[in-house]
Amino acid sequence: MSKKPELLVTAGSITEVQRLLEAGASAVLVGEPKYGLRLPGAMTVELIEEAMPIVREHHAKLYVAVNQLFHNDTMKELPNYLTQLERVGVDAIVYGDPAILMIAKDSAPNTKLFWNAEMTSTNYVTARYWQKRGASRMVLARELNMEQVQEMKRELPDMEVEVQVHGMTNIYHSKRHLLQHYMRHIGKEARLEEVGIERKLFLIEQERQDEKYPVYEDEHGTYVMSSDDVCIIEDLKLLLEAGLDSFKIETLLKPLHYNETVVRVYREAIDRYAEDPQSYQFNEQWLERIREVQDPERELSFGFFYKEQMY
Repeated sequence: MSKKPELLVTAGSITEVQRLLEAGASAVLVGEPKYGLRLPGAMTVELIEEAMPIVREHHAKLYVAVNQLFHNDTMKELPNYLTQLERVGVDAIVYGDPAILMIAKDSAPNTKLFWNAEMTSTNYVTARYWQKRGASRMVLARELNMEQVQEMKRELPDMEVEVQVHGMTNIYHSKRHLLQHYMRHIGKEARLEEVGIERKLFLIEQERQDEKYPVYEDEHGTYVMSSDDVCIIEDLKLLLEAGLDSFKIETLLKPLHYNETVVRVYREAIDRYAEDPQSYQFNEQWLERIREVQDPERELSFGFFYKEQMY
């Protein structure tokens, strides 16, 4: 029996937590927009506490995203927030801002810290820097290719390494409310809820009108997402052989039945490899099951896994 990597999903409600765990996820990432970025729903401390028995029933883990771009006015609230997260027993806090690490030393000293610096988490030396200061996991930047991902785990044998294997990725974030500004520019007023994640708005470039980029706003700014979805199921064996610790499925802007299907497919692949790595083979039906629920207007791609990096 080989080592099984964690299968991590983002969840925005207690219903999603339960159904995605039932589908085969072994960890969930939740949070609320005030403290976390690009979440599929708002999970307050009260809701997280309510979800914990469900998580434990499935022998799973629950992490909380505290990776927002923080300003001074939030600093006074963070100690109590982190203390409450530790009180309810969350398994880890995902952070990018060093302020979280510093506050957590006093406010949540017994809770693990996962370093996620978005596109700047690209080398193992910086990861070791944060490891020495208390981080136990590195969340890899989505821009790394396969060789770089494999190398990262070789160089960090005593640190957990997480990589996204499926779903859309963020390609732009601004703290400004660009959609509302644009609406005013063309003579229309738009409230925040009219440009929020539920509206399913898109950006389309004049030169590439066949590509649709999901875009939305919350109280913390504007987000533009990728026009395709990463899907590494065909070459998951390479990541399994590399010994990565956590495979993340990004559920943002996807219906629940889609996410359940994807989780089941990756669960089956991971379990098959763990049973007998030597005889493991990619099953074409896995990809077909994903394609059956895939939005026809969104391509499945390998993301940056096979793209040469330009320096």
